[in-house]
Amino acid sequence: MVAQTRHTGQPSPKKLAFREKLVTKGQSNDNLLKKLKTLHSELADMDQELVDVNSLSTVRKELVSSSVLLHKDRGVKAYAACCMADILRLYAPDAPYTQAELRDIFQFFFKQLSNNLKGSDVTYYNQYFHLLESLSTVKSVVLVCDLPNADELILGIFRDLFALVRRDLPMKIETFMAEILVAIVDESSSLSGDVLEMIMAQFMDKSARVEQPAYRLAVNVCNQTADKLQRNVALYFTDIIVSNSEEEDFEQIRTAHDLIKRLHTSCPNLLPSVIPQLEEELHADASTLRAIATQVLGEMFSDKAGGDLARNHPSTWNAWLGRKVDKSPMVRLKFVEASKGLYSAPREMAEVIESALNGKLLDPDEKIRTAVCKIYSQLDYETALHHVSESQLRDIAGRVADKKAAVRLEAANSLARVYSLAYPEIENNDVTAISKFSWIPNELLHMTSVVVDCRTVVEQVLSDYILPLPQFTPNPTNSKIAEVDEASWTDRLLNVMRYLTNQSVTALMVLSNLKLNRPNAIDVFVNACVQYNGGVIDENEDKVTQKLMRIIEVISVYFPDPAKMKEDLKAFAKLNEPRLYKLMKTCLDVDTDLKGLVKAQHDFIRRMDQSSSTLTSAMTALLRRGTLHITNTSSVPTLLLRLQRAHGTTITKTNLAANHAQLLLINIAKSCPALLKPHVDDLITAVEDGKNDKTVVVGLQALASLVKLDPQLVPMESSTVEVIRNHVLGSNHRHAKFAARMFAFCEERSNICAHIVESIADFLNEAPEDQLVAHLVSLAQFARFAPDAFEQKSDIVTAFLLKRLLMVPSLPHDVVEDDGEEWVEDDEVSDNLKAKIAALKVLRYRTMSHANSKNAVDISTPVLKMLATILDRGGSLASDDAIEEDRKALSRIRLQAAISLLYLSTVPAYADALSPKFIRLALTVQDTCFNVRMTFLQKLVSLLHRRKLPAKYHVILFLTVHDPEEDIKQKAAATVSGLLKKLLPDARTENLEFVFIRLLHLLAHHPDFATSQSELQDIAKYVQFYLELIGSEEAVSLLYHLASKGKTVRDPESQVHSENLYVLCEIAQELIKLRAQHNNWTIPTYPGKIKLPPDIIRPQPNAEIANKIAKQTFLPSDASVWLAELVMAAPKDKKERKLPVKRKAATTNGHTKRVRKKRKQADSSDEEQFDNHTDGTDVDMSDGPPAHTSDVDDGEESTGEEQLGRGARSKAKAKAKRKLRTSKKAAETLSSDG
Repeated sequence: MVAQTRHTGQPSPKKLAFREKLVTKGQSNDNLLKKLKTLHSELADMDQELVDVNSLSTVRKELVSSSVLLHKDRGVKAYAACCMADILRLYAPDAPYTQAELRDIFQFFFKQLSNNLKGSDVTYYNQYFHLLESLSTVKSVVLVCDLPNADELILGIFRDLFALVRRDLPMKIETFMAEILVAIVDESSSLSGDVLEMIMAQFMDKSARVEQPAYRLAVNVCNQTADKLQRNVALYFTDIIVSNSEEEDFEQIRTAHDLIKRLHTSCPNLLPSVIPQLEEELHADASTLRAIATQVLGEMFSDKAGGDLARNHPSTWNAWLGRKVDKSPMVRLKFVEASKGLYSAPREMAEVIESALNGKLLDPDEKIRTAVCKIYSQLDYETALHHVSESQLRDIAGRVADKKAAVRLEAANSLARVYSLAYPEIENNDVTAISKFSWIPNELLHMTSVVVDCRTVVEQVLSDYILPLPQFTPNPTNSKIAEVDEASWTDRLLNVMRYLTNQSVTALMVLSNLKLNRPNAIDVFVNACVQYNGGVIDENEDKVTQKLMRIIEVISVYFPDPAKMKEDLKAFAKLNEPRLYKLMKTCLDVDTDLKGLVKAQHDFIRRMDQSSSTLTSAMTALLRRGTLHITNTSSVPTLLLRLQRAHGTTITKTNLAANHAQLLLINIAKSCPALLKPHVDDLITAVEDGKNDKTVVVGLQALASLVKLDPQLVPMESSTVEVIRNHVLGSNHRHAKFAARMFAFCEERSNICAHIVESIADFLNEAPEDQLVAHLVSLAQFARFAPDAFEQKSDIVTAFLLKRLLMVPSLPHDVVEDDGEEWVEDDEVSDNLKAKIAALKVLRYRTMSHANSKNAVDISTPVLKMLATILDRGGSLASDDAIEEDRKALSRIRLQAAISLLYLSTVPAYADALSPKFIRLALTVQDTCFNVRMTFLQKLVSLLHRRKLPAKYHVILFLTVHDPEEDIKQKAAATVSGLLKKLLPDARTENLEFVFIRLLHLLAHHPDFATSQSELQDIAKYVQFYLELIGSEEAVSLLYHLASKGKTVRDPESQVHSENLYVLCEIAQELIKLRAQHNNWTIPTYPGKIKLPPDIIRPQPNAEIANKIAKQTFLPSDASVWLAELVMAAPKDKKERKLPVKRKAATTNGHTKRVRKKRKQADSSDEEQFDNHTDGTDVDMSDGPPAHTSDVDDGEESTGEEQLGRGARSKAKAKAKRKLRTSKKAAETLSSDG
């Protein structure tokens, strides 16, 4: 009978053909190995579904015998492992072994792998590969989960595979391992803590990354078993947090949270049960725990899965956002620090974060404000461009004015770094980059004129990011010379200037160090260090030491931390490194070109790091204050080339570059003409070629400055002299001015100047208006620099100026409709007005040039009287008051008169003669025209910084408190702050504290003084403004004493003014007491004796009157109430600085106040230059920039429309009436047209 199969159509089970015994006595290793190979080959080919497992029983038992499992031969064990793996495969899902045998088998498997699989080139690699493949595909490894002590076995498997995977094995083997571990985790009913620890350990390494196989294996296992591991992971972290919550250092908790963060980066699906725990920690009582949770959640929200995390856990997201207002600064700081990555998060999250960070910019803790600013220095360009709003960057700019140095530095550094990243796109005219980032240098430079303490920070970021020196690259042929691109360096400066306002250009010129007197304080310091010789001095030891200490004192006050700077400079002097001194001198030398500067500064910093690295920062900051690191002699050829490319008046990139090149060259010519010495031939060619007007003007001014510096520098060939003469006698007043100056300083000046003055004087009456302006400008130069030549025709000239120009009314143009304005822009100034302004300068220069002569009084008296009359009459000298003159012209004329009086006041004899008119001159800062006020203030500030004016002129700064434009008040306040830092104690007392009594006297004579409450409140604000700036704890004693002494004297003019003074003295005393109380100060009795100024006050006639006045109260009884309100409205000394908001147009006298027009960029022009001091004590390193000047007035800045000032009310009312008449006429015209 034929045997039949159990299932029709199915092949019969296949039996094992191998019949040999594996275990026999005396068997050689080779024989056994051969048998195992044969067996493995047959088993590997057998199909699980088609095998007769009964035929396997013999080999199954023999394979687990101790003689096989413990065999010494690696090959035997490798093939035996493969055979056993195949047996398990063929018997699956049932195992043909006991639990003890299975334990031995799996231990045998993983021992073979861990001991022998050390790379893909090892012997029996294919067998090990087969073993791993079988375990991963058949999943027979899950059998360990049912064995006794399974946790121990599983832990061993995890340990072995995580160690094995680190051996740089093929990726396929890593995949097998992952499948094995995943199968074990999925099959286990519960995973032991040790196994979880083993998995978590792979994430703990700080260098763990996807390139590391063990980390990659752990990530694969966790991601494939996330559902199974979630609960275990949550319990794991709960145990850590609970068990360590009582610890003080929270170290274990920090480590656990770092692990959570790493898991979220690679295995976010493990953490759904952990996130609520973190949310609870955000509300924990311990601030440290809240801070840890805030930081880790912030970093988790910031990574690539952060968007999903916020969407899946909205309550956690909102709870984390709430930490921005946590009561603990530490928690708020962690919130900010963790927020930086969220700018790349989904848009809705980024917008919320930007709003939150914006609020933190005003956090009361400086560390938090610093951290917010620092975030933006860590962004890349694409993030800044696409994810950061311009308004946020502008708010960061506002922090450059922060009271704390660390905040200022980070804010400026962030903005400058962002600008540096954007600069290539700005240079390529990318519209988006220009719109979003080009304003940054302008804003930073503007800050230097608003906040004194900003200068050092802005200097640093300008040097590091915005206008850096080229990197030092040795020349291939000469390593001692730097390889730099001078044209590219100069063009970057011109590109930056394209987006600067006039005010910022002025600030940039200050930071360029072109305006420093030379030798300056830093030059003196280096020379003093050389003489000091590290303290080893052969002779005059005290003198040398005192000189060094004195110049250190002078320099250190210009830095944010004077005490530290002082110590650093002393330490530098003690280093006594001659090489450093030589390098510093090279850097400071104006003759050093760009290549030399880059090389010297590089060597200096490198040597400083070697000698004393702690001083490098301070000495680098010092170099920035003295070197020409923004523009120097290497810039001149490129600037001339850009200037020559100017064409027409259209606003193009080329023309803008030409305009700024002109501005730079003019500043070089005015302030540092030595830079032009190597370029004399180019300048002469530019003048003689006359390609365009700008080139000629710059060339003439540059040559004039060089001739003034040294007549030998410019060869005066006959052809050159003829060209210059033609310019002097021509009709272009700018050409004439500098051509005349060249002749005034040339070697043949006596003959040439006298001849030209005579020619001009004889032609004045017949000259057309445009040529008359040029002639008067030339005469002004001769009166200033060649007075002997001018005096030959001075009578004719002065008579002409008075009778034919200044006393002739300035009539308005009939063709121009009255727009109610009081200012005319430079390009609209008529030739007649230019001539009158030039006439005033001729008279001023003549007076100044005779300041030391015998007939100085005879010459000056009529000029001083005339200028004072112009101020009294609002700008007019016309005899007929019935004629209505052009208000715009009058504003220009009275401005020039006021400026002339300022400069004349620099001469002591003239200042004394002007004393009766000082109050009227001071009130110019309250003129009804904004441009008059601002330009007058700029000239005043420039002279005060150079200490050219008497002390009483500092009082004018405090008259700006009521100005409707914050620019003016800010400039005055910044000037006072700068002077407080700059002046030494004695000078500070003389110029800023003793003048308090003069301020009270001036206010007693102020036209707005009245005894009604509202008027007294306004007057009190002047005193309060003064006290806010000057009234420190150290000064209040003297100020209170001065106010008290004011009631012991009288005003020589009238009893009314005396009583006004007494009222002001009582206001001052009350405000000082309130200020002291407000700041918790005491007011000690002033110990010294003072003498009040006799030119403005007199002693009382007798003691009886003095006692009567001392006992009388002149203030109203309720004054103390509203004065207290005034003080309480003012912030305490420790206040957070915030930039004022630009005011919108307000209503004044019933009409809408006109917004100031944008100031036009104007050519700079030179003003009076005083003798430079070289002792280092009068060097101008001030933080307040001098005035930016224009070419119409030879020094007056052209600014926008007027704003109604605080000054004499009659002018304000008259102006309001004129505006009302204008509006009525306009209405009537419209009606008739209708």
